[in-house]
Amino acid sequence: MNKMLRDERVTLSHGGGGKAMRDLIQSVFTDVFEPESSEDQARLMSDALLEKGAKLAFTTDSYVVTPVEFPGGDIGKIAVCGTVNDLAVGGAKPLWLSAAFIIEEGTEIALLRRIVASMKAEADKAGVKIVTGDTKVVGRGSADQVFITSSGVGVIPADRDIRADSIQDGDVAIVNGVLGDHGATILAARGDMMLMSDLQSDCAALGHLMEAVCHAVPVRACRDATRGGIASSLNEMAEAAGLSIELDETTLPLRAEVKGTCEILGLDPLYLANEGTLVLFVAPEHADAALAAMRSVDTGRDAAIIGRAKAGTPMVTMKTAFGGSRIVDMLVGEQLPRIC
Repeated sequence: MNKMLRDERVTLSHGGGGKAMRDLIQSVFTDVFEPESSEDQARLMSDALLEKGAKLAFTTDSYVVTPVEFPGGDIGKIAVCGTVNDLAVGGAKPLWLSAAFIIEEGTEIALLRRIVASMKAEADKAGVKIVTGDTKVVGRGSADQVFITSSGVGVIPADRDIRADSIQDGDVAIVNGVLGDHGATILAARGDMMLMSDLQSDCAALGHLMEAVCHAVPVRACRDATRGGIASSLNEMAEAAGLSIELDETTLPLRAEVKGTCEILGLDPLYLANEGTLVLFVAPEHADAALAAMRSVDTGRDAAIIGRAKAGTPMVTMKTAFGGSRIVDMLVGEQLPRIC
């Protein structure tokens, strides 16, 4: 570890371009991420890029969760997992990430170290490398401790074309695990509602899961169910495919704690954010093989079929446990802000 950084909190001088900034970047960031170059750009090469017909995938996202540390994760873990997942659900093999930090004056250096260590651990687990980044320091009150923007690059093999408009009548919708854990965890962690819970965020990188499924069966379409929950993701897919999607309430994997939290607060768990949950569609004859492949990976051990695509008006409906049916519309407004 670089011994030159003795400050306990970030000051405006750490964003000024001089020695203080150099010490912060080296001690907190580059000593951990270990980029291969100190140049102003990462220079990337992979054998995957040489495959004929392979496509480059690129994504970017910003993370502003509050609190920045919560049961099951932190803003750094989300930044890595969220970006990896945006690549993986399109069939890409995630390879490289960037990370840009907006840091509020007064933020504890120890907090930054924990966040960066978390990012490094998740990147290693996901098999990706953080190759470039940036830091900016803003005055007190101009941010909430730390915001992170991460971008990711991956490669889609030539034989994969995973798109929502590929869903066909009769295709089966499968999720890899329980729904709503992240949203419910963040709500409890904020302490506003005096809720006591042992819930933890489902935050996880899903690249290895998607590789297992894609090697087992042809995947028609896939989305990660982050902001807006599973309901919003499915509505987007229904619209793109021009088909109706019908869910079965009795098959939805929900923890009793999440159901209870939603009942107390009048929330719908289908709209709660997830950070380690995806929904994919496969042909019905491939459903059992897809489930087996997902359950072979730790992040897919609770995989379940939750519905099917049908010909009809593009919308999402749900057969209720009481035998009725209701429309599951897009989320209007925001159930819970600053969720990821």
